[in-house]
Amino acid sequence: MSKRNKLQKFIELSSFPNAYENFDPADPTLVGLHGEKVALKGRWAEKHFGNDLPITLELACGRGEYTLGLARLYPDRNFIGVDIKGARIWRGAKNALEECLQNVAFLRTRIEQISQFFNPGEVSEIWITFPDPFLKKGKSNRRLTSIRFLQAYQKIIIPGGLLHLKTDEPVLYDFTMDVLQDEVAANILYCNDDIYAEPLAFPELEVKTYYEKMHLAAGKTIKYIRFVLE
Repeated sequence: MSKRNKLQKFIELSSFPNAYENFDPADPTLVGLHGEKVALKGRWAEKHFGNDLPITLELACGRGEYTLGLARLYPDRNFIGVDIKGARIWRGAKNALEECLQNVAFLRTRIEQISQFFNPGEVSEIWITFPDPFLKKGKSNRRLTSIRFLQAYQKIIIPGGLLHLKTDEPVLYDFTMDVLQDEVAANILYCNDDIYAEPLAFPELEVKTYYEKMHLAAGKTIKYIRFVLE
């Protein structure tokens, strides 16, 4: 993608009423429509969605395909896709507007900062779909299911709130299982290292991202873990 194209998407993103951005990791200020500062922590359902429905996050959402898929399946829930890549979020936010999906929003920020933007118990559910597995030596602490990230999620999710990992990467799947079984207080409700080898256990697993379709075409197996933090 050219720099000019990216710049145009960044400009257009600032005109979307369903997209919010944080530009400084040291400052939890969010900006929304036309760069206006907004205070949404603890008030996402009320101030953005205009309801009191539960909130689901998709972390590292990319182009928001899973966020949009879940929003179509569950119109009685609110969904927020989170990613640092503005050009990717632009696609998801634009599609949501074109489809008039009122239960979808997007937040551009670093996942490390996620607890700065939500109050304790404000989030009901978290999805992590095909994140970067950070396979290089010494990078495991950057995986979105490493202890430091799980601790951040625990600050914002309701007690007993569901967390989901969907991935094609066996290293990330095994790493996550080890962390959940040995290093944190967690309850694994369901796990499967080849979800399509049998009828899908949950309807939301039917949603497929661009990357999942690509992985399946390459013959890779898709893995899934559903768990709660205790």
